[in-house]
Amino acid sequence: MSQKIIVFILFVFLLSSCASRKNVVYFQDTGNFETVVNKNRSVSKFKVDDLVSIHVSSLNPEASVPFNLFRGAAEGGFQAQQVDYLVDESGEIDFPVIGKLKIEGLSPEELRLLLRNRLAEYLKDPIINIRLSNFTVTVLGEVTRPGTYPVNGEQISILEALGLAGDLTIRGVRDNVLVIRDFNGTKVYTRIDLTTKKMVESPVYYLTQNDVVYVEPNKSGITASSLDQRASIAISIASTLITSIVILITRN
Repeated sequence: MSQKIIVFILFVFLLSSCASRKNVVYFQDTGNFETVVNKNRSVSKFKVDDLVSIHVSSLNPEASVPFNLFRGAAEGGFQAQQVDYLVDESGEIDFPVIGKLKIEGLSPEELRLLLRNRLAEYLKDPIINIRLSNFTVTVLGEVTRPGTYPVNGEQISILEALGLAGDLTIRGVRDNVLVIRDFNGTKVYTRIDLTTKKMVESPVYYLTQNDVVYVEPNKSGITASSLDQRASIAISIASTLITSIVILITRN
């Protein structure tokens, strides 16, 4: 009788712990050879505290020198390091010769056009390379490798960010992933469902610099965490009792 009860309990446990396809699979509503045009394009905008790398060049290298900031000198085989521009609390950077430039809210292409117009009186056909140096995203919760990851390009999708973090664990909730976005101190919280193809239409499908992605645990994950805590407490209590008993026996 006791063996039947044990088998029944194990069977119920297995049924409750098994994850269904509905809870695990991405893009569940896509069909075979289905084509979807993604009109949700991402354009990064500069924010306060961003570090922006700007390099100006032209057909006349000497004329371009004053418009680039470098740290150190090319001595002893060491190459001078270019200095990034910090977007201050006013949303401005201090650019050589030109002075203060308001770049908060501009895209890299808009900033490139602004600089080209301002440099027209100094340089002919300047080439301006712009890169956001501190573009990072943070992925937390039920993923394989939670952490903060640098982004090399100008955009990254939430799927790519989760890929950097080793994907969701089997205990991660896929239909209610949270993205926390900061707009100069104002936090915006947005949920996205990874199980549907409509996720590409979400305003947080493409992440911006310093976004935080949080994957919450499902019920089995919460239960397992609770059991782990209880087991840890039980082991601690048992260890204390055993130590006390050993001390009492030794004294006697």
